[in-house]
Amino acid sequence: MKRVKKLTAALLVVLMVSSLAACGKKTVEDTTPTPTQEQQPGGQENTPTPETKKPVILTDDDAIYDAALSEYAEYLEKAHAEVKNVSLRYTLEAIAEAKLMESAVYIPGSSDGGNYGIGRVAPYTASPCLWGNDSYRYHQVIVVKGNPIKPADRDALKAKWVEVKGTGTYEAYVKQYLTEKGYTIKDTYTIGYSSDPATWDIFDTYLAADARAIINTFDNLIEYDLENVMKPAIAENWTVSDDGLTYTFKIRQGVKWVDSQGRYIADVTAEDFVTGMQHCLDCEQTSYLVEGVIKGATEYLDGTITDFAQVGVKATDAYTLVYTLEQPTPYFMSMMAYNPFAPLNKNYFISQGGALGRDKWAEAYEAGVNYGIDKDHIAYCGPYLVTNATDESKIVFSANPTYWNKDNINIKTITWLYNDGKDSTKAYNDMKAEVIDSCGLNTEALALAKADGWFDEYHFVSGTDATAYGSFLNLYRQAYALFNDETAAVSGLTDEQKDLANLCMQNVHFRRAFAFAYDRIAYNAQVVGEEVAPLSVINSYTPGNFVQLTEDVTVSINGTNQTFKAGTYYGEIMQAQINADGVPMKVWDPTLEAGAGSSAGFDGWFNPANAVAELKKAAEELGITIDKDHPVHIELSYASSNAVYANRANALKKSVETSTDGAIIVDLLDCVTLKNWYYDGYYTQSGSQCNYNVYDVSGWSPDYGDPQTYLNTFQKEIGDMIHVLGIY
Repeated sequence: MKRVKKLTAALLVVLMVSSLAACGKKTVEDTTPTPTQEQQPGGQENTPTPETKKPVILTDDDAIYDAALSEYAEYLEKAHAEVKNVSLRYTLEAIAEAKLMESAVYIPGSSDGGNYGIGRVAPYTASPCLWGNDSYRYHQVIVVKGNPIKPADRDALKAKWVEVKGTGTYEAYVKQYLTEKGYTIKDTYTIGYSSDPATWDIFDTYLAADARAIINTFDNLIEYDLENVMKPAIAENWTVSDDGLTYTFKIRQGVKWVDSQGRYIADVTAEDFVTGMQHCLDCEQTSYLVEGVIKGATEYLDGTITDFAQVGVKATDAYTLVYTLEQPTPYFMSMMAYNPFAPLNKNYFISQGGALGRDKWAEAYEAGVNYGIDKDHIAYCGPYLVTNATDESKIVFSANPTYWNKDNINIKTITWLYNDGKDSTKAYNDMKAEVIDSCGLNTEALALAKADGWFDEYHFVSGTDATAYGSFLNLYRQAYALFNDETAAVSGLTDEQKDLANLCMQNVHFRRAFAFAYDRIAYNAQVVGEEVAPLSVINSYTPGNFVQLTEDVTVSINGTNQTFKAGTYYGEIMQAQINADGVPMKVWDPTLEAGAGSSAGFDGWFNPANAVAELKKAAEELGITIDKDHPVHIELSYASSNAVYANRANALKKSVETSTDGAIIVDLLDCVTLKNWYYDGYYTQSGSQCNYNVYDVSGWSPDYGDPQTYLNTFQKEIGDMIHVLGIY
């Protein structure tokens, strides 16, 4: 997202359960593609009423952004300035997010998990860390042979995890417990996947589809273990200066770089982390993470500094690495589990056509760089070598015999098997046949599992995480076919309908009307089934319980001072601002989680009466008539090749059109294949390429433990999610 971050695809969500491949799904909704405009009922064109002046569609990105997100940006800037008072920072971030939610450019959808699953993987044996990439590391996963793990045994293990978390004893306990219960533990792990890595260069991507694979090929300085405790990895230890500006890491000696064949390249040294940071900044994919954090990083990026030696990351000797910060950054250590802090061997990188320095990298990239083009053009220092990577077939990770911690990994071979999503029951059938080790249960698989008795015998409800999927509204649509194939996903809107959609999408009341008009529980049910549909529904971008205040904070909420006590959750502050602004939106329920409160597990947005009221305000402000005889047509892209996604799209369509009595018509734009659906929005690089009015594939997962890891993605021009809104 400029491109800076870990953009996540909702496709992965519905195909994964606790990072395991899930089945597709089906619903009772009509899967027949929406008729063309000529066939649509009530298709009169919508024009301004005679007594009003024709509204103006904004076409300048800055003007569009300011009209929609200026209040959010104002409070986020204030939050950025608070580097010492962390609780005040959290409070200002919560207010900024309240303004973001009120803008309705993004409508929260669901998180990963919260659906039925069946599998052979023991709970909490992959890192449960909510940020960074460590949850994608699978070397500690514990998997059993034969029949899946029974619900009672899962519950017992989960209870033990809560009891012993932080003691370092859970992994051994799981092995002992499962063995005593008659399970046989194996050292292989097979999952399904839906998208091949676009690159194997961890620095040149912000896509989760890439990071999930690459993360298993190298180690960071630290790693969050399966008890969610930060542990040394390539760094043996570290110290922090009293002023919080200098972090010094001692690098573990004897860690080796090898190629994909396991042939020795060099030892890992402190200089490799310096090289990695420079390449990160040269690529500008995840550089947003360290701008304003690492001393000199911003100046290097804007060209004020051209000598990277002036940036605050240095190897003071072969095994001593020092980061110097611009200002104290309380969450700095939580950033260590993400891309910019990975190592890169300079000599190998250069040998594969790489170059260091922003201009040199740009020239090399244009000429064609071999580094990262496939699994044979990267260096490895992690637990696995990629021994097979065949597009849309399989990826095989084999234990690295030179890995420094090779004696302490549980899985010797990880196999990813491609699932194109066309068969909604394939993953379930593969799981039963032990082709893969776990599966989420979509509506079709759920019916099969109940019929064959496996549901009663083995099902569990997966836990939710901090991933935020949702619907993104295009504020200025310019593309009406795929940017990489002008013959695919061609819009059926007339020119008049295109203009009207753009006009209305730039009005906050119209966006809120759309947000309040669709039943997200019914929408989610098409993927996971009605029984668990509410569990993964989210109501904010940042989870409401992501952080808590550590001290009392008093701030002005619309001119009235309000004090939030130490221990107050982020979500409660969001809700306070939304209530003060009079927007009928619920993002926090203090009664959930045994009184602790939650922003998930309910639909706090859906309200047809509110949708109608907001639509009336939009029509008044725009000076036009919006009703069933003068509808606004907007297009939602989907992939008809997958019944589950087709049903989900139809559920959204039905809900919005019913809630607004046909005043908003949702035309379904068929991308046919999942790959085309990705290219409709997920793989776009600029707002002008986004071919939809509403898109529901993309999402975000946090990089580190501060709410700005979410909020920065909507920053003006540089935010990672901004282009998905059709601008920049």
